[in-house]
Amino acid sequence: MELLKATTEQLRDQVFELQVQARARARIALAEGILVERYRLAGPQEAFALLRQASQRANIKLHQLASAVVRTPGPAPGAAVWVVERAQQPTPDLGVLQAGSLDATNQGEVLGAALRRVMAVTGTDMGNVQLVEDDILRMAKHAGLPRQFTDYFAFVDGNTSCSRAAAASHQVTVKEVASSAGFDDDTRRVILASGSRACHSIPLVDEQDTVRGVISSHHARPLAGFTQTQLRALDSASRALGSWIKWHQRTVLVDALQDLHRLARAHRV
Repeated sequence: MELLKATTEQLRDQVFELQVQARARARIALAEGILVERYRLAGPQEAFALLRQASQRANIKLHQLASAVVRTPGPAPGAAVWVVERAQQPTPDLGVLQAGSLDATNQGEVLGAALRRVMAVTGTDMGNVQLVEDDILRMAKHAGLPRQFTDYFAFVDGNTSCSRAAAASHQVTVKEVASSAGFDDDTRRVILASGSRACHSIPLVDEQDTVRGVISSHHARPLAGFTQTQLRALDSASRALGSWIKWHQRTVLVDALQDLHRLARAHRV
């Protein structure tokens, strides 16, 4: 019986990982098709190589650039740039993260600093950052959490504290995962297996109160809650990061599209 149970859980994890890969690959494949048709490239392999090159030069994830290709209206025929007009956006102040000097264009550096700040305020060494992409939450940064957890929560659209925080646009505390009604059985199993017994999720909102993502802290013991001082510190960090995400999408990501456009024009068949 124990062997059957272990085998079932292993198969379930393998199926979920394949679903994650397929979900990401579908968006990349769509972007490849757009680029092949728009720039008359030799094929999907060349389109993928250009996506990878532009994403690496901008220090962003390839799937983020692919999503931007899919959702952003294409450049005018023969245009030298993808986006002709855009307002200059001032770099957000990230001092509230208490991380010293940060390269605001470096997504990994900024998300890592924000996660460390949240974990310091909440007193834990486990946590993760998720960004809103295509109306779902996607794992973007994590610390202290096992592979099973990060794979399972690679995409989230319900049954978690982070999805509730995003939907309600306010902080959500789960004082004890084992007894909370907010998780289905599979979700609860993965969280508990990671060593998390409680969690706290903070929506990342910009100056227009648009939710751009969620940061969650995970705790090895049940939580009694947080003080008002802690909650205010978390809110300040979340708003700084939310404004930064908006800025990053309107500057760094657009710059990556411009770079991709130049690369693709140079590779026309």
